[in-house]
Amino acid sequence: MSIIEVTNLTKFYGKSRGIVDVSFSEEEGEIFGFIGPNGAGKSTTIRLLLSLIHPTSGSAKVFGKDVVTHGPEIRRDIGYLPSEVYYYEGMKVIDLLKYSASFYDCDCTQRLHDLSEIMELELNRRISDLSYGNKKKVGIVQGLLHSPKLLFLDEPTAGLDPLMQRKFFNLIREENARGVTVFFSSHILGEVQRLCTRVGIIREGKIVEISNIRALQQNNYKKVSVTAEGLEPAAFDLPGVTNVQTENGTVNFFFKGDINAVLQRISGMQLSDVTIEEPTLEEIFMHYYE
Repeated sequence: MSIIEVTNLTKFYGKSRGIVDVSFSEEEGEIFGFIGPNGAGKSTTIRLLLSLIHPTSGSAKVFGKDVVTHGPEIRRDIGYLPSEVYYYEGMKVIDLLKYSASFYDCDCTQRLHDLSEIMELELNRRISDLSYGNKKKVGIVQGLLHSPKLLFLDEPTAGLDPLMQRKFFNLIREENARGVTVFFSSHILGEVQRLCTRVGIIREGKIVEISNIRALQQNNYKKVSVTAEGLEPAAFDLPGVTNVQTENGTVNFFFKGDINAVLQRISGMQLSDVTIEEPTLEEIFMHYYE
């Protein structure tokens, strides 16, 4: 079952481009990665899905309901961590979280304390005394305390130290194991690679690729590194070879096509080393942007 269905979704701010003709879907229980640099349209897409802003054209459904006409109803079962968190500075953390919990038809007391313990949140401190990273931790607890069915994460790890990032990822995996669907927006590709099964790449407001991460790596180019005595870059003048670089007798390049062509070429060489590996998501991503 599709939890999110987006069809030709377009948003302009006056004459400025937000997103153009964005279409994708996310299945129940999936962790879907949404990647692109700052300004590509990631946050605009999330705000449209939350019905915080309305589209110029196109449509979107969450839980099978139109986001414009059923916004308030849909939001009851959604958790949202925005990229920037702003709070009432004078409030204590515990009061802010209790205030947030009061909007939902459930007793969130136990969960509030459990999540705060996991994220090492000091509940009696004032918001104004918190660092950016600690405010982000408040946002994480706030987004999860009502046990949402769908979780939107917009650049969630900004401000978190590496140890806390690991705790956060473990928490998200546990939530997902419970059945929570996660929409994970980030420009940090390593995070998406660790957490997501499928990914959409957005560039200048338009989707350029939607694919399973494994397939994206396998169907893309391979990274090849060959070390041999007196090796010249021209030795790999083959169709499908790009980005050839030479360093200390090692020739590095990307290759897309039948890998046997490369293997035949190197079979007659006196090799000292050869590696053929999948590209990282980062390298694939740069391929779409260059």
